[in-house]
Amino acid sequence: MQTEQALIVVVILPGSTNDPQNPLGELRGLVRAAGGEVVDEMLSRRRRVNPGYYVGSGKAKEIGRRAEASEADVVIFDNDLTPGQIRDLEDEIKCKVIDRSELILDIFAAHAQTTESRIQIELAQLEYTYPRLRNMWTHLSRIEGGIGTRGPGEKQIETDRRLVQKRVSFLKRKIKDIDKRKVRQIASRDKAFCVALVGYTNAGKSTLMRLLTGADVLVADQLFATLDTKTRRWKLDGSETVLLSDSVGFIRDLPHHLVASFRATLEEAIHANMLIHVADASHPRVEQQIAAVEKVLEELDCHPAQKLLVLNKVDDIKDPTVLMVLRQKYPDAMVVSALTGQGADELTTAVAEISRGGLIKVLLHANCGNGRLMQFIAQHAEIEQQTYNDSTAEITAVMSADRLRMLKGFGEDVVITPR
Repeated sequence: MQTEQALIVVVILPGSTNDPQNPLGELRGLVRAAGGEVVDEMLSRRRRVNPGYYVGSGKAKEIGRRAEASEADVVIFDNDLTPGQIRDLEDEIKCKVIDRSELILDIFAAHAQTTESRIQIELAQLEYTYPRLRNMWTHLSRIEGGIGTRGPGEKQIETDRRLVQKRVSFLKRKIKDIDKRKVRQIASRDKAFCVALVGYTNAGKSTLMRLLTGADVLVADQLFATLDTKTRRWKLDGSETVLLSDSVGFIRDLPHHLVASFRATLEEAIHANMLIHVADASHPRVEQQIAAVEKVLEELDCHPAQKLLVLNKVDDIKDPTVLMVLRQKYPDAMVVSALTGQGADELTTAVAEISRGGLIKVLLHANCGNGRLMQFIAQHAEIEQQTYNDSTAEITAVMSADRLRMLKGFGEDVVITPR
C-alpha cells in the first residue's frame, strides 16, 4: 500500500491547547501513526474561525498551491471542521481534506485488533459520519427508480441515513452486551486487587507494564500503539499479587463520541481499585497532558479509591531543574524510568502497601479440601507457619485488611483468630 503524502495545517486560536514551542509536533506524530508521510506543514494564527473555510479565503488558496507543489494526497487539519467547511476546502484545494477527529478515528481503526475494539471504532466512525452525509456523498440528489419504485421515489441520502441509523442501533446493542460482559469479568476478579495504567498516549505505559510484569506487550514509539486492554499478574513484595491492566492512551481534544464508544475498553480503569497515572516527565507539555488525562477520567466518571501519579521517562530529562519543578508541583508523585528500571522497586513497594490496606497477623483454620480457599491464602497471605491435622490446615499468616475481609466470604471453611 502506497504511503499517503500529507500537508498538515495547524490553526492556532485564542485558548488553543497546542504546544507553543512545537505546535505541529503532535499532528506529525498522529500522521505517522496513521501511516502517512508529512511533506509540508502550515501554521496559521487566527482570532476567530472563518465559517466557510475555517481559515481565510486567502489562506485556503495558499493551502491549495502548497498542496499542489508538494504533490500532497491529503490535507490534514489539527482542528475539527464542519461538513460544510470540508466540502468548501476540497472544492478550493482540489484535494482530500480530513480533520483531527477523522484522523484519530482512522488510527484507531488501523490499530484495533479485537472484535470488541473494532465494533467500538465502527460505531464512533458512523456517529462521526452521520451528520456529514449530506456533504460527503456525491449521489445525494439521485432518485431511486425501477420496477416497484416509480413515482416520487426517495432521495438516496435518506436511504443512506436510515441504513446508518440501523447499523448504529445494532452496534450500540452489541457494545451494551460487551459492557455487561466486561463488568461481569471484572466482578469475577473481586478477590484480586486490580490496578490500571492510564496516561497520555506515548507516556510509556506499555514499557512500564513490561518492566513490572514481564508481559510480552507491544512497545512502540508511536501514538496509540496500544488500543486493546491487556491484563497481567504483577508480583509485589512477599506473596502479594495484583492484576495490572494497560489501556488506550488519552490525548487532548479526544473526540467525545470516541470516549463514549471506548467505555467498554476503559472499564478496567473505571472499576479498578487503583489507578497509576503515567506521565512523560520529559515532555515540555507534561502538565497539560496530565490535565488532559484527568479531564477524560472525569468524563468517564472514573474515581478510584486510590490514584498514584508516576513521572516516567526521567532518564530523558537533560535539565535537572525540570524534574525539581515537577516534584514541587506534584509532591506525591513517584519518579521512574520504565526504560532503565529506575524507581521500579519503590513503585512496587508503594502499590503493595496500598493494596494491603494495613497488615494483620492471624491464625487460620482452613479446610484443605477447599482448593479455592487454599489457593487464595497462598496468593494473598505471607505464611509464617503451616501445620496439618487431618483435613484442616492451621496457618499463621500476615494478611492485608482487605484480603482478610474477602477471606471471611469463604464461610465455615475458614476460622480466623487474630494473633
